[in-house]
Amino acid sequence: MNNTKYIFVVGGVMSSVGKGIASASIGKILQSRGFSVSLIKCDMYVNIDAGTMRPTEHGEVFVGDDGIEADQDLGTYERFIDQTSTSENYITTGQVYQEVIRKERNLEYGGEDVEVVPDIPNEIIRRIGLVQKKDKSDFIIVEIGGTVGEYQNVLFLEAARMMKLKAPEDVLNILVSYLPIPPKVGEMKSKPTQYAARTLNSAGIQADFIICRSEQALDKKRRDKIAIFCNVASDAAISAPDVDSVYDVPVNFLKEKLDDKILKAFELKPKRKNMREWKALASKIKRLKKQVKIAVVGKYFGTGDFELADSYISVIEATKHASWSHNTKPKFAWVDSERYEKDPKLVSELKDYDGVIVPGGFGTRGIEGIITAIKYVRTNNIPYLGLCYGMQLATIEIARHVAKIRTATTTEMDSEAKHQVIHIMPDQEKKLLKKDYGASMRLGSWPCKLKKGSKVRKSYGQNRVDERHRHRYEFNNEYRERLEEAGLSIVGTSPDNHIVEIVELEDHPWFVGVQFHPEFKSRPLKPHPLFREFIKASLKKK
Repeated sequence: MNNTKYIFVVGGVMSSVGKGIASASIGKILQSRGFSVSLIKCDMYVNIDAGTMRPTEHGEVFVGDDGIEADQDLGTYERFIDQTSTSENYITTGQVYQEVIRKERNLEYGGEDVEVVPDIPNEIIRRIGLVQKKDKSDFIIVEIGGTVGEYQNVLFLEAARMMKLKAPEDVLNILVSYLPIPPKVGEMKSKPTQYAARTLNSAGIQADFIICRSEQALDKKRRDKIAIFCNVASDAAISAPDVDSVYDVPVNFLKEKLDDKILKAFELKPKRKNMREWKALASKIKRLKKQVKIAVVGKYFGTGDFELADSYISVIEATKHASWSHNTKPKFAWVDSERYEKDPKLVSELKDYDGVIVPGGFGTRGIEGIITAIKYVRTNNIPYLGLCYGMQLATIEIARHVAKIRTATTTEMDSEAKHQVIHIMPDQEKKLLKKDYGASMRLGSWPCKLKKGSKVRKSYGQNRVDERHRHRYEFNNEYRERLEEAGLSIVGTSPDNHIVEIVELEDHPWFVGVQFHPEFKSRPLKPHPLFREFIKASLKKK
């Protein structure tokens, strides 16, 4: 194929076993040995991208620089290896079939019959090749979504099998599996992982390494069982016990010498070894005692009888990064905004928190509850950070209660309202009329100029920034002058001064709303400036 080495990561036994964290961690430890790394996520959904999925269905929609709406695992990749994700780093079943059918319609198969195998796997392989051409990395790590044994991901496994067959010296397969410890049994059980490994064998793939996820570290007896029954070397069973922080996972892989074992399997020599900063951070996280209490007021928490924090995973991680930089750790509270609609008096509970975040969202459910929360934090000087919809709703709250535009609202809530201080972008209105919903928002990285002397300008330390967006609605400029007179400072705009990107209140400890999603660009060793300053203000309030 080429000098690039390929690692396929697949999951066994259950979903949410940690393939994304494992893939990113493998990338990190190989990066620490001096190699360049790219990561790809393969999703089995027929959706073209993740943009049309509910957050409670699939977790956060992560946005790349070029506007790709992807699985949240791409966010994990970016945070671990500082990768800038683009459309090439995300492959779905929908994309693959769409392209194969397009080629067939255009006679690009030269009149041959088009079959699921090998044409679908070949298209997957072609797309993996696009990343190699783009990045020319030493390693490309391909995470295959789902669990071994599902029908939905079998064609991605077939692509991995075909690549291994063509160049066995350039491809490794890693199974991330789970070893349960049933409370009534009290013993770690390897049988589910044995079945997962054999199911993978039935797809024509032999795992080279098995990452053994469990509550506790893998003991020698279980390691030997995995070796015998899964047909791997004993030291190819990698212990991956539960850890307090996902940032401990690469450190654990180093202890297991997974980096050396992978390089040995590829007959490669390490160029260097440097994980000092990462290890120091992982160690620091364990030592932190001081807490900062942060309330996240949103509406994408509920999934059945459980709460799904994955809906806002990048917001959570960005808050952690910022807190750690101030030698503290965040204590989160997930506040369902609909509670404040049913009983507005409950909003007084926010006085117990050091800072409040309102993340992005869509639709009308729970919105009045969020506006109630924003009014409370504004009037009680509680630090506030509004992201995307959080910025728009802050604008509405100030319009209603400070500028005295009592019926101020957003087109999204009431398209017939008189005072739509947040309205739909002109090009977006045309798209919605045509029911053009998929990948049609204002997406990806856009420039923003900052007002001199503003809090956000001081936070960033520069006059212009580029941030990632995902929205259809914007600040209505017809109300710009009136809202500024009411005290709302417009401190960030598009270079042509047309789109309002950032608002803040000067006479408040920290009240900032941004139209974009700064959480997507935060890194554990490089916290985002806005989150960093928000936490700083929250600690002062504390």
